[in-house]
Amino acid sequence: MTNANTANAPAETFPFLTTLRLTLREIVPTDAASLLAIHGDREAMRWFGNDPIASLAEAEKMVQTFAGWRQPPILGTRWAIERKQDRRLIGTCGLFRWNRNWKSCTVGYELARDAWGDGLMTEALVAALPWGFESMALNRIEAQVHPENAASLKLLRRLGFVEEGLQRQAGFWWGEHHDLVQLSLLRHEYSSGEQL
Repeated sequence: MTNANTANAPAETFPFLTTLRLTLREIVPTDAASLLAIHGDREAMRWFGNDPIASLAEAEKMVQTFAGWRQPPILGTRWAIERKQDRRLIGTCGLFRWNRNWKSCTVGYELARDAWGDGLMTEALVAALPWGFESMALNRIEAQVHPENAASLKLLRRLGFVEEGLQRQAGFWWGEHHDLVQLSLLRHEYSSGEQL
């Protein structure tokens, strides 16, 4: 569920979103240690598309990168996913590579391993995706997922994303090239109410 006050907020205002169990908020410098715990976990980052990070300085740089997305020209938004029950940052999700001319962007996300399997990322994306269609005036949200990342493929299919094909060796991390499955969700599919 999107906070009614923030769905149509000006671009310079960070779009805080809430769900039953989560707060989607701005990523701030004090989140660096939590980001290091998640992004430094080799298993959690197995399919993320980047090598794991190894230092607090790298996590601090990540915070700055995500904050930079909100500076003009705005490239997208990355939310900290905070669990309401303990106010712990358990991951992030975001809409990035915003192409205003084509009305498209890419979705990305990651979750701490001890938060897997509880439907929390589904809950976060059910708030973030409609915000993108409404506030960013998107027509298309894309995703690229490693073919062996069954959990992520299942999540996106459940949200209505449609597979479009295989991008051969489109990714490079851990010193290897990786094929990626290309998926997308279109505005009219979201608007039909059938997917979200």
